[in-house]
Amino acid sequence: MKKNDVEYLVKQILEYEFDEDPDKEEIMHLLLDSKVTKNINKSQKEGHGFGDRVSDGLTKVAGSWMFILSFIFILIIWVVGNATLLRKPFDPFPFILLNLVLSCIAALQAPIIMMSQNRQEIKDRLRSENDYRVNLKSEMITEDMHHKLDQLLSSQEQIIEAQRMLVTRLESLEL
Repeated sequence: MKKNDVEYLVKQILEYEFDEDPDKEEIMHLLLDSKVTKNINKSQKEGHGFGDRVSDGLTKVAGSWMFILSFIFILIIWVVGNATLLRKPFDPFPFILLNLVLSCIAALQAPIIMMSQNRQEIKDRLRSENDYRVNLKSEMITEDMHHKLDQLLSSQEQIIEAQRMLVTRLESLEL
């Protein structure tokens, strides 16, 4: 990876503008010293208003088995009560009132759930971006460590070769 690529990636990660052209070590230290993670849940909750909290609550309740089972129970009571138990049913057999109530519930519930899902999508997108930044930082640090390890191995090989030459010279002087 070229120096310009690293600089670009660091700028992208840290959203930081350099006044002058820094060297790779400065960039890596800047990268190591900074945090790229953000608490998505905290930043999302701060922007929520009353309507947002209501739609999230409704989505949580409407998407539960308790809601479905209790709704089925109410429907059964409504149908049985109007069809057989009541002498003068307030909603006789085709259950027109029941259909109206169900249609109104569905018409109101669908957009409210969609609002909550849109907020969840935004949250997921921010979480994905956060993961990308962390992965990119980790990749850059790993690449830099690998490069430094290669330099250390090369230096060590040169030192070993120099020691061999020194030992050979010392042996030739002793003879």
